[in-house]
Amino acid sequence: MRRADTAAALAYLDRSPYENVFLSWAIESPTTPAFRQRLYVYADASSVKGVAFFGHHVVLAAYEDESVDAFAAVKTAATFERMIVGPRKTIERYWERVAARHAPARIVRESQPVLAVDRSTLLGRSDKVRVRHARIDEWQTLAVNSAAMIREELGYDPRAGSAEFDANVRVAIERGTWWVGEFEQQICFYCSEGPRSPRTLQLQGIWTPPHLRKRGLGSAALFGICDLLLNEHATLSLYVNGFNVAGLALYKALGFRQVAEFTTLLF
Repeated sequence: MRRADTAAALAYLDRSPYENVFLSWAIESPTTPAFRQRLYVYADASSVKGVAFFGHHVVLAAYEDESVDAFAAVKTAATFERMIVGPRKTIERYWERVAARHAPARIVRESQPVLAVDRSTLLGRSDKVRVRHARIDEWQTLAVNSAAMIREELGYDPRAGSAEFDANVRVAIERGTWWVGEFEQQICFYCSEGPRSPRTLQLQGIWTPPHLRKRGLGSAALFGICDLLLNEHATLSLYVNGFNVAGLALYKALGFRQVAEFTTLLF
């Protein structure tokens, strides 16, 4: 991406800030040249009409057929990505155009509501649970539970055959982006900070261990974490599988509202 494209691309992404937080973060964050080379802008002579990231995750912001088709045209036959994600209509059209030259999707998450909360809508209490940043001596517990969440949600074990996942967990703890809820001297809830922009911080890795569910601990912990993070961020957002009835009920009770809808293809 050329420097001249940056301001125009960010302005384009800001039209739908909850859908586009990853791409806004990718443009604004200090990153390696190799990472930035995976960012694409589609534009005509007067304006930006789409932004995309082609890496292990393909992430699209393209709201007109012309821009979706342009990104589909530059997609090569190489298929090293693990995920394609973006607004539902965008991903449906993109996939129609690349599926014939792509490995089939292992899992399709057709409907994933994107939810957001701000200080005025946040509801709940955290008196049951103490919330805090994770400590580095807890990295193994976090890695095990984070991997369990990914197995449940995405159907694969990110720790299998690689030390990279554990290393990334340790780095995130050191950066202060992992949160936990603590109840009766045990960790009962996990949550991490993901991509961010001036408009929102995206929450990820939200997980209550199965043996501690249905006790109100996840609700109390997430409220406490949101309450603290909203001192620093205008809004918080996340996305969730449409079939996750319990998760949707939890977020609604805390004051999250739907602001968009994603589709995700997993490979």
